[in-house]
Amino acid sequence: MNHASVPDTHRRLARKMRKSMTEAELKLWNEIRAHRLMGLGFRRQLPISGYIVDFACPEKKLVIEIDGSHHGEAGQAEADRIRDAKLQSLGWTVLRFWNDDILRDIDGVCQHIVVSAGRDEPGLGKEAAA
Repeated sequence: MNHASVPDTHRRLARKMRKSMTEAELKLWNEIRAHRLMGLGFRRQLPISGYIVDFACPEKKLVIEIDGSHHGEAGQAEADRIRDAKLQSLGWTVLRFWNDDILRDIDGVCQHIVVSAGRDEPGLGKEAAA
């Protein structure tokens, strides 16, 4: 993966965000860290093209964003749409989940992630459904 120059301010902010994860972020991280989810390698609070994404699987170019209630507000929803479009233009697939989705149905969220990551590898998603 090519590494773009990341400003020190983004690195510091990402590091700070890793230390102050929300309950939903922590719950998902415990499911996906250390290749626990079907061998997929995720990184948390990863700077990509001027943004800091919640979680990313660079190998699959998959971004996972966890949204709290403020993401439903008009201004934030538009900012999220612009951000997603930018990441998609760079080849990333963006998945968004509400905090409540993760807190109430972590298995369903993980299955959706595996299926999305395995779209180009037919066998990967089938194991999650078994």
